[in-house]
Amino acid sequence: MTKAVPEVAFIGTGGTIASIGKDAFDVLDYGNADNRLHAEEIIAKLPPLDYLARVTPVRFNNIESTAVTAGDWRDLALLCTRLAADNPELSGIVIGHGTATLEETAYCLSLTLKLTIPVVFVGSQRPLNGISSDAQANLVAAIRVAVSPDSIGRGVLVVLNDEVHAARDVSKRSTFRLHAFQSPDFGVLGQVDGETVRYYRRTERRHTLESEFSIADIAAMPRVDVAYSYAGSDGTAIRAFAAAGAKGIVLAGFAPGMGTPAEVAALEEAIATGIVALQSSKVGSGAALDSARHRAIGIFAADNLSPQKARILLGLGLARTQDHGELKRMFATY
Repeated sequence: MTKAVPEVAFIGTGGTIASIGKDAFDVLDYGNADNRLHAEEIIAKLPPLDYLARVTPVRFNNIESTAVTAGDWRDLALLCTRLAADNPELSGIVIGHGTATLEETAYCLSLTLKLTIPVVFVGSQRPLNGISSDAQANLVAAIRVAVSPDSIGRGVLVVLNDEVHAARDVSKRSTFRLHAFQSPDFGVLGQVDGETVRYYRRTERRHTLESEFSIADIAAMPRVDVAYSYAGSDGTAIRAFAAAGAKGIVLAGFAPGMGTPAEVAALEEAIATGIVALQSSKVGSGAALDSARHRAIGIFAADNLSPQKARILLGLGLARTQDHGELKRMFATY
């Protein structure tokens, strides 16, 4: 009896993986060409995949990922939910995404989607028509991960360079290198070697079906801004964010988790007006220090989340509560 070929939906959102440069050597400034293929056009560039999966292309906003907003996150989450509901036979969903904000979109969806089937984000460092492009190889690897039974229940995944990462842990750590996406603290979840998908660990933090957040929380997210620490910062950015209506401010601070005295003073002023202040680290690895001094003035730590991911979790949390105890619990849970 012939084994049924699994079904996969491929959502194209634009980005490098959809981009066409002016020629094969245009591998850096290809975005200037403003030429991106839609999902069905990308799939048409792949070799036949009939033995692997039946891939259904799905169009979405065809944009550079620097233009992605929380509204796009909500729409993408709704689309994934609808695709799964409309086709009970669907084995997984693959989302092609620009690498600039891929980790943020993936983390937001990992906190809000209520799906057991794998949702796999994939991007590339070189455009689709570039010399030695990684676009096709990454997309085929992502499809392999999406149809693997071992991927079920692992939450939202990110696949590039034959590696499988957890959405929470992964970050882009290089501008141009093909190994740009890494999970610095805990490493990859697994690897893709040819036709074989191998897993070596699971994430311990809550996600997808275990998450208390929902797609509705994305729409309700209040303004949360990120201030970046540097020597001599006088807190002007923090005060500007507060004046602009921020309900939360994440300080991307010095390791192990601190700002300048002026930044801390500005955060204390913000806290007095009801703004929630969160301390993270800008170095990209390790948990931010939960210092006694910070606790005394109402600043709490973001665990080891990057500033941009801490902003997402704080926004989703503030959509539900302003209770500091509850928000701290969330950062110890997700």
